Amino acid sequence: MPETADPAAAAPSASGQSASGQSASGQSASVQSPQPVRAPSDEILRRGRPARLAWMALGLLLVGIGVIGIFVPLLPTTDFMILALPCFARSSPRLEAWLLNHPRFGPGLRAWRAERAIPRPAKIASLAGMTIGFVSFCLIARPGPLPALGVAAVLLGCATWVIRRREPRGES
Repeated sequence: MPETADPAAAAPSASGQSASGQSASGQSASVQSPQPVRAPSDEILRRGRPARLAWMALGLLLVGIGVIGIFVPLLPTTDFMILALPCFARSSPRLEAWLLNHPRFGPGLRAWRAERAIPRPAKIASLAGMTIGFVSFCLIARPGPLPALGVAAVLLGCATWVIRRREPRGES
């Protein structure tokens, strides 16, 4: 078989070897030349599919919990929708777009994603929910002073965090 006259094949690389595996001195090297880059095999695609399915399942679970939160007091809805967004970003751009464009949840989710901001009506609803939840907890469970103070401290920390979040630009 005749040798090729391709200059790239005969030119030595940074390691001093040509693409044919010979060193600059013409001796055969023991290190093989790198294999050409191939398109992803079916095995790699299959390996990625379980991960995508797991992310999608987690996203759907979080959306389901968020929907339940619409009807169950003290179970936040938007928090679970925010958590579902990165799951859908890793698994289904279609579901991510559906969530971002949803008429009810979309504006708040877009504000959170773009600015880490919470709209004023959401802040008010959050604080009202925490207050109603704490009063209900105290009236129904009748906790002792220590558990009541513990729950109050956690809710106060959450309320402080919500209040300190900025509001989306364009809102007064």
